[in-house]
Amino acid sequence: MKRIVWMGIGVAIGVIAFRKVSQAQSALGPEGLNRTVGRLADGVYDFADAVRAGMRERETDLRTALGVESAELVRR
Repeated sequence: MKRIVWMGIGVAIGVIAFRKVSQAQSALGPEGLNRTVGRLADGVYDFADAVRAGMRERETDLRTALGVESAELVRR
């Protein structure tokens, strides 16, 4: 009975190690690098978009508080 338990533990450790090695290999290949760079670019784009939206909102608040024309009328 002890041998079966130890064999099961060994198989589980082997499967976990195999999966970790496979994940590491896929992350190091060209496809993994492309995915990583794509995710990074998407994150930067989303952050910049959020900053722009915040700037527009704050500008609208300031223009309203100062009684200045809206931004769309000034830019046209």
